Amino acid sequence: MSDLAIADIKARWNEVLDAVLETDRIAWLAFFDARLVSIADGVLTINFSDPAKFSGDHNFSMARNPRHLQLLQEKFLEIFGFPVEVHEV
Repeated sequence: MSDLAIADIKARWNEVLDAVLETDRIAWLAFFDARLVSIADGVLTINFSDPAKFSGDHNFSMARNPRHLQLLQEKFLEIFGFPVEVHEV
């Protein structure tokens, strides 16, 4: 496991998203506006909340395709060289 900080991942996050886009545009659309929250113990936490876009609760994690999440995790491994589980809060 790497000692990367969330700032290190943020600096290269577009590389991960570009790799997802090359494989599946719909998966890219599912994650392009995710905010990176933290990384700890092999878990990358993302969040989609944006109070400027919606008021109230707007958690759509149940509607996300599990294959898209798997692709995101695979591309993360390709870019950073270690696996993570991506969790949404």
